[in-house]
Order: sequence, then structure tokens, then C-alpha cells
Amino acid sequence: MPKRTDIKSILVIGSGPIVIGQACEFDYSGTQACKALKEEGYKVILINSNPATIMTDPDFSDRTYIEPINIEIVEKIIQKEKPDAILPTIGGQTALNIAMELDSKGLLQKYNVELIGAKVEAIEKAEKRENFKKAIESIGLRVPRSEVVNNVKDAITSIKKIGFPAIIRPSFTLGGTGGFIAYSNTELEGLLKNALDSSPISEIQIDESIIGWKEFELEVVRDSKDNVVIICSIENFDPMGIHTGDSITVAPSQTLSDKQYQLLRDYSIDIIREIGVDTGGSNIQFGVDPKNGDIVVIEMNPRVSRSSALASKATGYPIAKIAAKLAVGYTLDELPNDITIDTPASFEPTLDYVVVKIPRFTFEKFPQTKPELGTQMKSVGEVMSIGSTFKEALGKAMRSLEIDNSGFDLYEDDKDKIIKILKSNNPKKLWYLANALRAGMSIDDIYKLTKIDKWFLNNIKEIIDLEFLIKKKCKKSLDEEVMQTAKKNGFSDSVISDLLNKKEEEIRDFRIANGIVPSYKMVDTCAAEFEAHTPYLYSTYQSEDESKPTNKKKIAILGGGPNRIGQGIEFDYCCVHASFALKDDGYQTLMINCNPETVSTDYDISDKLYFEPLTAEDTISIINKEKPDGTIVHLGGQTPLKLALDLEKAGANIIGTSADSIDLAEDRERFKILMQELGILQPESGIANSSDEALKLSTIIGYPIIVRPSYVLGGRAMEVAYSENDLIKYLNEAVSVSNKRPVLIDKFLNDAKEVDVDAISDGENVVICGILEHIEEAGVHSGDSTMVLPPYSLNQNLINEIIEKSKTIALRLKVKGLMNIQYAVKENSIYIIEVNPRASRTVPFISKAIGVPIAKIASKVMAGKKLTELNFTKETVIKHFAVKESVFPFIKFPDVDTLLGPEMKSTGEVMGLDDDLAGAFAKAQIAAGNNLPIEGNAFVSIKDEDKPKIIDLCRKLIQLDFNIIATRGTHDFLTKNSINSKVVKKVKEGHPNIVDLIKDNEIDIVMNTTLTKMEVTESFSIRRTALTRQVPYFTTVAGAFAAVEAIEYLKNDSIRVKPLQEYF
Repeated sequence: MPKRTDIKSILVIGSGPIVIGQACEFDYSGTQACKALKEEGYKVILINSNPATIMTDPDFSDRTYIEPINIEIVEKIIQKEKPDAILPTIGGQTALNIAMELDSKGLLQKYNVELIGAKVEAIEKAEKRENFKKAIESIGLRVPRSEVVNNVKDAITSIKKIGFPAIIRPSFTLGGTGGFIAYSNTELEGLLKNALDSSPISEIQIDESIIGWKEFELEVVRDSKDNVVIICSIENFDPMGIHTGDSITVAPSQTLSDKQYQLLRDYSIDIIREIGVDTGGSNIQFGVDPKNGDIVVIEMNPRVSRSSALASKATGYPIAKIAAKLAVGYTLDELPNDITIDTPASFEPTLDYVVVKIPRFTFEKFPQTKPELGTQMKSVGEVMSIGSTFKEALGKAMRSLEIDNSGFDLYEDDKDKIIKILKSNNPKKLWYLANALRAGMSIDDIYKLTKIDKWFLNNIKEIIDLEFLIKKKCKKSLDEEVMQTAKKNGFSDSVISDLLNKKEEEIRDFRIANGIVPSYKMVDTCAAEFEAHTPYLYSTYQSEDESKPTNKKKIAILGGGPNRIGQGIEFDYCCVHASFALKDDGYQTLMINCNPETVSTDYDISDKLYFEPLTAEDTISIINKEKPDGTIVHLGGQTPLKLALDLEKAGANIIGTSADSIDLAEDRERFKILMQELGILQPESGIANSSDEALKLSTIIGYPIIVRPSYVLGGRAMEVAYSENDLIKYLNEAVSVSNKRPVLIDKFLNDAKEVDVDAISDGENVVICGILEHIEEAGVHSGDSTMVLPPYSLNQNLINEIIEKSKTIALRLKVKGLMNIQYAVKENSIYIIEVNPRASRTVPFISKAIGVPIAKIASKVMAGKKLTELNFTKETVIKHFAVKESVFPFIKFPDVDTLLGPEMKSTGEVMGLDDDLAGAFAKAQIAAGNNLPIEGNAFVSIKDEDKPKIIDLCRKLIQLDFNIIATRGTHDFLTKNSINSKVVKKVKEGHPNIVDLIKDNEIDIVMNTTLTKMEVTESFSIRRTALTRQVPYFTTVAGAFAAVEAIEYLKNDSIRVKPLQEYF
């Protein structure tokens, strides 16, 4: 069936900011879909609030709206663009929920616009728990025994019927938000209330527990002629009880019998037909009882999902692209397989290798939270690896994570601790399986504790047995046969060197000298039955090489590895742009990355894709094989940057800013000397190698100080100490100080204004791409702060001085490519905080704000072009405002405070664009989920030093029809200044208090600043309750002022929508 010609324009709904449960896999899916639809000649209209995505590049859509994704904004876009159809199946749960709301409000009918990809009836059948249960039972299958309820009272009654433990699953949510396992009545009522609040339709399903059962997923694609193909089966390493997004997963499934697999395959086809997903991809999850093989259906996502991205990368089958083309009328047999070209999309992929995915967690960012996994997703990213066997793939995945371990080298011999971890759902459990085996525990004993399938446990035992063999056979001298066996079983050089107490380079040199090097195989979707035309490669120590290096001019681009807090999608954006730009300039591009969620690991972004760990060992092997003319390490964040010296030593030509210049910027003493030479101010600072040194140094510098370890990234364990007591507590609790692990101490510039600058230098000329002013005062990590472009309060003299200093620094550092500088401005003096001679996380935001693809320009500069050749020689002046707002995962971590500080906590960002600053800020807040009220009750409780700053703020609130509710101290201050307010008790003063009012929906906005540790502790429940009740809250006076300006804008003006294409 040919494509539909009655449709001319299609609105694609994106997924919004990166949050836990909905990450950059939807940028990958959305980019594929937009490309596919444009390829077919449709006018593509996109809405997405996330500027860090490739899909929001204006090249991928005809009309690109970086606007908040809510019903009001989507309706405005429909009114303006008049699309014929809406595709809601590639934007995660966000897009699906918007589609349902458009239908329920009659807007699809009103504007005569059609949903394609999935009909409303199918979405409701899959997403509404009771409907799904009836549908599954109607085809003779079963779901876990369950009841659907809409209030706490009925939920408690249902739990009594079903019994403990019970699984609580809210409807229409992502990443298991609000879900939990109820083991007892303890705190049950509050958890149920939170679960109901998490569901947009206030509905939860209470399931009988099948904890300990095996979990499987099948990725299914269907077309309009009822052709159905199974793309991939995925097996969860962890048993039921852990969210599949947090589970280690393996593809294809390893422990299903052929009969069981055929059953799941048949059931999946029956389910997708019964639910009625007309076209596109769906993910179906099953539980299998290991005792008797009983099967239950867990759930179905009637859209492209997180697992779809994994299945696409695991097989090479572009699910999102195919789904988009099926949505406009094509059938599977009419679409070619891009990788083989000779086979149609109706051929089911066949894998002759094994894929392992391991999630990446950042519990260290939230030390108040117990590192325990459950039905609510907690991971912030993931890695994927490909190997000829499970053991080889597992080893590669473990070293891809970029944690302190390169394999099973997390050692523990305390048997009680080992057993405790194995009984729990601690994310380190994988490593403790190895410790249990080393401690002599049997497979049966480990299985009883973990319910992890014995097939997996036996594979890990074989790895640990090999550990002992390596130690025995290679103690005196390295053994070629043992080394070959170790590499086939996934051992890294790092782990082998650790076992033998040798240097990693010694292991590598021995391997290379004895010809023990990896070969590279193609991912071809068909187990080598047909020739692959798209070079998508993985390493293995098992068979012949298929990489076929050429003599073309080529450049290797090192990606960013797994997403984590501090290093996310923004860096992948830069890597993708580098590939596009260098391909345009005639280079063959090689992408090296291990993140299955990203656009950079799509098979058609670069000329060659190496899906490999970003370690020195794996990267050097590729460079030795391909011999690229240049290697770029500056775009993927710290991950590739820290490999630069090893790569240079191994003979790689690092292009762009030199390793010495990077060291000059990062070495505090060298950089301090350079700044003194240039006459640029720095906050007073020093390095302490002991607690005593730290206390002496803090006395010399003077409080407040900012203190941090020297060995971490993303502001990890960074704090502001206002007193000696604060510092002593920090030294005792947060870090251990030593010569190997010194502590860095800087004078904290209280009340300073922070500024970020991004620039491109070619060594001769420097262009400032953007100057971003932070709304919050100094002390909030730049990755978490709200930023405005262009600066809104700095005078022109200061701006000129910032430009001059930035250009001087770039030239003195001999920067060749991108550079980011952070300044603090206090009392008209400019202090430099730090310089990063690499891509920063603000590059995509600035690119969208000024309409210039700066990562592409920088990539061409790194490859040797001058800014004059590229016609980019002066700063871009814009007449609109762009606001970057951060998005946080606090809702997933119940015991974590929402106060911001010098340690980064955000997972993603949104962008507000408008001709008016207040409008841009309002859009950014709405896009981030802070729905600003236009009237009501404002709670104001402000620390003493901030009180004089809030007089105008509170008067403005009253003018805007707000009543002010204040704690006693703030109320007395306002009364003295003739501002009316009503007193409310603090939590410690009894009831009814401020938390009671928030819980009773009597507070519409919270403005709360604190200073002392006691104030922070006492006000924690206020911020936490505001978060769970979705009441917007502001913890800085500057943020509160911006919010009030935005409220005035919303009250007096209707939000206007405008595509990127109309700004430039």
C-alpha cells in the first residue's frame, strides 16, 4: 500500500526534557521519525521543549517549535499550522498523554486532525489498567491478579484482598513514577496518595506480587495490513521486582526454551492485534514463573519506548523510522532494510551475537537516599555492549559504565555483607555475585537469595574461575593461551593488570606483540545471511575481521558514554554535529560510543559506527585498526577528554586544543599563574592535603568558602561552608583528605552574579557565541542554574570587559575549537571561576538561541579551517530572549532535599523562547513542570539577610491578587514595611502549619530561602511537600523575582508560539 496522499502536514510531539524514565532515546526516535517523514515529502511540524536534542535542530522539521508541551500550547500550534495529522507515538508518555487530552477535550474533532500511529481506542486499551486486563483476558491470557482503584480507601481494601506484598502501578505514567511495592501497612496511606497523584487520571492498579519470576520483553512492529514482526526478545537478568529500565537486560533472550519463545511470540502477536495498534512499534512485557513456566502479561507500551531504542541498536533495525513510515500508509514488505538493502522490513532480525545493557545510577548525588531499586525507575542512563558470547558482552558493558570498576574488581570478603547485598535490590548486586562465588557460596545458595537464573550465575562463575586461573598461570610470566581465553571471556586489560599487580600497558603490549587483538564484526540484522551495507561494528576475540579500513581522510569522534548527572545529551548533540560537519567537508567519520539511547549511535549518522566502551584499551584498538588522520576528544564531555593523554601516547593525533592547553586550564597552580599574568581576578584559593591544613587555610581565606574534592566531576561533594563547624562536618562526613586526595578551597563570593561564556577560537580569531547570565546568585552549579541569553542586567561596560577577557584567555590557552568560561561578577568586579577548553553543556542551547550551529563550526576549526573561511567572525546579536531552565529528579528520591547548591543534580533542561524576557521565563517554567499560578496564596519565608530584598516582590504579589502567608519572622518584617500578610506556624510550632496548608491545597506558590543547616533541616518538609503536591517553589530571591515577572506576563498576556524558523 503506497503512502497516504490525503495527508500533507504532520505534527510530531516530542518527549520534552530528559527525566528519569524518559531520556534521550526519544531524541533518537524523534530524529529518525522526522527524517523519515521529511524524506517522504510531508511538511513536518515539531513541538519539543528540549533544546539539547538533535530533533529540535531546524534542519529536521519544516516548523520547529521549542515550546512547553501542554494542551494549551499544542492547541495554539494546531490553530496556527493546521496539520492534517498528529504522530504521538515517538514522544514517550508525554506525547501519548497529550494525544489523549486532545481527544478528551474534543480538540482533534474541532480542528479535524487525525491521530496516526495509534488510535485513541488502542492507547486507552493499553494504558488504562482495567481495559488492558479485560483485553488480555479476552484472548485467553492472564495478567497478575489485580484491582483498579481511584482513591486511597478502595486501595487499602484491595490490598487486603490481594495480600502483601502488592505491586502498586499508577496509570499513564513513565518510568514507574509513583509506583512501589507494599510490604506492610507502614506509611501505606501516604504512598498510595502519592501514587494516585502521579497518575494524570488518578488511577492505580494493585497487582499480586510475582517478585522473583523471570521477566521478558518483546519488541513488536505491526502494519496496516496486519503484518506483524518480532524485532527482538529481551531478557531481564534481574527477576521481577526491579523496573525493567533499572534491570540489566540481555538480547536475545538466553534462558527461554524454543517452545517458550514461540509461545511469547504468538502471545505478542495476539496482544498487539487485540489492543489494536494499527501501525508501528510496541513493547510487551511478560513474567514467567521459573517453577512451572506459567506466563502472565505485565504491560504493553503502544508506542516507541525505551526498550525500542535498545532493540534498534541491538539489531540494527530502525524501529522509529519504520514506525513513522508505517503510520503514513506503507506496509512492512514495501520498506527496505537500510542495513542489507536486499531484504524488506518484514524480515525479522536474527542475531548471531549477544547484547548486554547495564543501567547507570548516580545515587552518590543523593546520599540521603538508600541505594535500593524497585518498581520506580532510578537510573539516569545506560550502556550497551555487543559480544560473541554473554560473558564477552558482559565484560565490555561493565567497563563501559565509567565507574571505579572495569569488571568484577569490586572486592568484598565479609560474607555477612555479601549476603545482605544479595538479599537486597542494591544496584551493586552484580559485583557481589562475584564476591559470593569467591567466598565459596554455591550457585544454589546464590539463586535462593537472588532468584537470578542459574544460567547467568554459572556464566559468572566461569568468569571467576578464570580469575583464579589467570593468577595461577600468569603469576611469573604472561601466558598467551590464558590471555586469549581471558579476552574471549570479556576481561579488560585493566582487570587483568589488577589481578597480576602489573601495569595495564604491560598487558596491552604483551597482547599486541602476540597478536591477541580484537577483530571487528558487523551488525547486519540477519546473522550474515545477507551482505551489510552500513558499517555498524563491534569488537570480539572470536572470529575474522569485517571492518575493512580505507585510505580515505578520516576523523574519529569519541562520544560521551552513558548519560549521567553532569554529562548528558548535550555532549552527544555536539558529537553528532561534528560528524555532520566533517562528512560535509569530505572526511570519513568514525563514531565511537557505547550509549544505546543516543542519536550518535544511530547507524546512519557517521560513515562508521563502533559500538564500543570508551576506555583507553578499546579506543586505542580502534585507532590502531583505522589509523584516522585525527581524533576528536573535546565534544563528549570529560569521558573522552580524560583519554587524551593515553591516546596521544599510543600514537593518536588529537586535533583541536592540545592536551597541554587542557592541562593548563585544569591544573590549578598553572592556571592561577596564567591569570595573574593576564591581570584577571580569581577568588582566593588553596589546596589542603589534610583536615588540619584545610582548617588553617579556611582561616586565611575567610568564610564563606566553597570546598570540594580535587578528583571528581559535576560538582560532586562540593559544598559552601559558612563556618568552621560547617567545614569540620564536611571533612568528617563528605570526604577523606590526603596527599592523594586533596581538598580544594576557594573563597565563596556571596551574592555574586554568575555568567557563562561560550566561544570558538581558531588560534588567531575568537568569536563569543553567547554570554549567559544566571538568574540565581553564585553558589548554584551552572548545570542547575536558570540562564538567560542575552544578559538582562549586566551593563554594557561589564559585557565588553567579559568579551575582552574571554578572547585574551582563548588566545593565551591556544584554544582551537570550543571553550567555556565561568565568571562571577561582584560589585562590578569580574572574577574568573574556571575555564573548560572543550564543548560545554550550553552549546546546544546557544546554538538554538542564536540560530548558528556552533558545534559544526568548531568541528571544522578543529580539522584545520579558519573562522574567516567559515564566514563566522563576529558575535551574533539577537532581539529575543532565551531562558534555560533545569529539570530535576527529586520526585524519584523521597528523602532528598530540593535545595540547589554547588553540586549538580539536574537530569535535563528546557528552553523558553520569546521576544519578552518574562514570557521566555514563563515558558521555561511551564516546560519544566512549574505551572505558575496567576492568583492565590503565596507562602513567603525568607532568611534574614534576604528580607530587605523582598519588599518590592511582596508588593508586586499583592498587586497580582495574591495573599501572602508568612512565618512569624517574615510576617513581622513585612508588617514593619506596611505589607499585609497572614501568619502560619512553622512545622516545629505545631498544627495547622505550613505543610498542612500545602497538603490541603491552600498554597499556590512557595518562596523559601534558608542559610543555616538548622534552617535547611527545619524547612525540608516544606520543599518536599511542595514538590509532591506540584506547587511551584523558589529557593532564591532572584528566582522568586523572575517568577513574579512571569506571573505578571501570564496574567496580562496570552502566550504566543513561534517556530525557530521565524526567529532568524
